[in-house]
Amino acid sequence: MTPRILRRLSVAGVALVLLTPMTTAVAQAKSAVPKIAWGTCGSDPKLKPFECATVEVPTDYDNPHGPTTTIALTRLPAGDPAHKVGTLFTNPGGPGGSGVDLVQQAGQLIYTPEVRAKFDILGFDPRGVSRSDPATCYPTAAEESAALANVPAFPVTAKEERRFIVDAAKQAMSCRTTSLDRLAHYSTANVARDMDLLRQAVGDEKLSYVGYSYGTYLGATYAKLFPNKVRALVLDGTLSPEWYSGSNGDPNPVGVRLKQGEGAYDTYEQFLAECKQAAANCALNELGDPKTVVESTLDRLKTHPVVVALPDGSTLTVTYAVAVAMTFSNLYDPIGYPALAETWAQLAGQNRAKAAAKAPQALVEWNRRKEDYNSIGTVLQPCVEARQSGRPLAYPAYADAADRRAPHFGRFRAWVGIHCEFLGIRDTDDFRGPWQNKVRQPVLVFGTRHDPATPYAATRPYADLYPDARMVTVEGYGHTTIGKSTCADAMITDYLTQLKAPADGSTCNQDRKPFDPVSKGQRALSLLPQ
Repeated sequence: MTPRILRRLSVAGVALVLLTPMTTAVAQAKSAVPKIAWGTCGSDPKLKPFECATVEVPTDYDNPHGPTTTIALTRLPAGDPAHKVGTLFTNPGGPGGSGVDLVQQAGQLIYTPEVRAKFDILGFDPRGVSRSDPATCYPTAAEESAALANVPAFPVTAKEERRFIVDAAKQAMSCRTTSLDRLAHYSTANVARDMDLLRQAVGDEKLSYVGYSYGTYLGATYAKLFPNKVRALVLDGTLSPEWYSGSNGDPNPVGVRLKQGEGAYDTYEQFLAECKQAAANCALNELGDPKTVVESTLDRLKTHPVVVALPDGSTLTVTYAVAVAMTFSNLYDPIGYPALAETWAQLAGQNRAKAAAKAPQALVEWNRRKEDYNSIGTVLQPCVEARQSGRPLAYPAYADAADRRAPHFGRFRAWVGIHCEFLGIRDTDDFRGPWQNKVRQPVLVFGTRHDPATPYAATRPYADLYPDARMVTVEGYGHTTIGKSTCADAMITDYLTQLKAPADGSTCNQDRKPFDPVSKGQRALSLLPQ
């Protein structure tokens, strides 16, 4: 996959445990709690409601008085400070997602007025990400862009596979050369330690936290390292710690272990089924059976790519790999399914010999959003904390097997982690299990029935790691509950503000069917970073 595409895909990998919770707590106790000097976030009027700051935390918690790492923070102050419960920490997933961007772009939309009234909503860029001493892989962004310009989303032919493996090795060595020390202290366990220092810095006795996707892995790690410091955990779109870390003994690469291929193929089939039922509301129905149309177009793109014109005057060559990656990205939110169907309708009817006059909107947005992360280095946490296969030359075989289980998407996701096979860096302060924890408080766990990135099958096993998890199934489609279910929003509100948790095994419906008309407000939510 192109590392540019890699930037916005949910990947995963975790933990090699050398520190026990006891030694972790001792190291943490020796670390000075930073003082936060909140100030403005700049001159942009859109940022006026927010406050910003940076703090310094130990780069290595075994050397708490040594070198430091800068952590960037933002907060949306509580609307009713007289009745404030505390600070709500957030993580948008990734790994590599910016918590600052999440809160500034979405904090006023995705949390209910009751939550915003009683909590300061806090986002931070995890170490190595965005504004927090980012792990970069080239001296400049321009050099990285040039190096990655011709790397495909994922390889399809044997020749492409050989080239892809060589390129991944080169990219990994570049990351190692440019950011060795940052990557060596990059693990989720260290992010959890940072978060606990920040919890103390804002004056909260215990942590209130909402984690999405990979953020649920951060939540599970925090729960292991600081089980007595948990007030409330909302864990939405669960990433199995065992799958991510490889602590279950699965020898497959992380991209196979995560079962994202299976989750994406299931959601893809649901997208096509919903399209067929939507009749005239889905553009694909004008061309015939939606699955037949898309599958035949995918087959054609393997040998006859389509060139489309982008709004900036450039063009994009839509290969089979690009089409699969674009579809995977657009399966994250059912609000985008009509646009995805229109894109496929245009690709299906495209004259192979000519460029399109205008690129379909879903392709335009996909091409724009893949630049969310500033470097491929910001998503390499799996490389320093997860079990690797140790067999990079076997990735074509892994991909073939994954493709048989989950056509198109299995092959795509199997290549996640190929860079990790060559990086050769391990954070010795990481954590990789066991994952059963001792958190006494009820925690709230959400799983969406058809989730392309964190398969629903992982939800119950994830919930079972907690003594008192309340699992809620969201009947619907897409990744996480953000902007999709007022039922889920109400449960989250009651839980965070009153510690009132629903019964385990509860269900929620989504507010709309995928091909229902979309309001401007709903469309805005669908474009949030996830």
